[in-house]
Amino acid sequence: MKILLATQKPFAAAAVNGIKKIAEENGHELVLLEKYAEQPYFVAAVADVDAIIVRSDKVTAEVVKAAPKLKIVVRAGAGFDNLDLAACTEAGVVAMNTPGQNSNAVAELAIAMMIFMARTQFTPATGSEIEGKTVGIQAFGNVGRLVGKKAAALGMKVKAIDPFLSSEQIVAGGAEPAASLEELYSSCNYVSIHIPATPQTIKSIGYDLITKMPKGATLVNTARKEVIDEEGLEKALEERPDLKYITDVAPDNLAALQEKFGLRVFATPKKMGAQTSEANVNAGLAAARQICDFFATGNTKFQLNK
Repeated sequence: MKILLATQKPFAAAAVNGIKKIAEENGHELVLLEKYAEQPYFVAAVADVDAIIVRSDKVTAEVVKAAPKLKIVVRAGAGFDNLDLAACTEAGVVAMNTPGQNSNAVAELAIAMMIFMARTQFTPATGSEIEGKTVGIQAFGNVGRLVGKKAAALGMKVKAIDPFLSSEQIVAGGAEPAASLEELYSSCNYVSIHIPATPQTIKSIGYDLITKMPKGATLVNTARKEVIDEEGLEKALEERPDLKYITDVAPDNLAALQEKFGLRVFATPKKMGAQTSEANVNAGLAAARQICDFFATGNTKFQLNK
């Protein structure tokens, strides 16, 4: 089988070499498409491939249609809003992600962001400490549980909410269950967002929730920018000069936010959650193993379009 590794933002060499070794040891051929300039290059490269590994690259309906032999596509990472699941399903293509491989990197970033904002972005101004503060975790999956564990180790109180988990499961994960989303936001000095971008969550975090946060609170977003109602965020920050927002997914209105609110708003230059050498390698190798296992045994454990 021919596996295409299509990465506009390439993997580290160690990851590429590892992916190639896994593919070849399992009798498959790996071909590379790296640093391509525009989407048409990706579309042209899929004509004869059986599998695709991507990072943030967009597997659109056009890509799927251009790949008549395609059987599986794996997003190396947890988020999968760059995959057109409907198009994959219609074409009989299995779509997967690699949950858990980037979790520690994202969790460490979320904690670092809390400290960065608590210390006023490391400017000479007097900051504060996160010990003794309460962090609310919105979605208590792989990343959320790690954020909670690290926060607790730093002396923070941890609360969490997750519509897919029972209160008992949240307690077992080391957090106090929040009775509602409104209660989570109103009772926590920090709220760390870990929800996916879905029709139900897009623009779900806006003025009403943000203004419920306590005085001096900070909203931390290492999820997706689409889950934030940016107009609502801007209005909340205008009315509440004590609130702060930090994200590794820059909002469309970032320039306006920074001009208005200065050190109360920060966005990393690009999405940083998985930008560690360890996460880079782990996600790539996991994607390669999942593809090889699928071809060998039919394993669809991480299939997204069931």
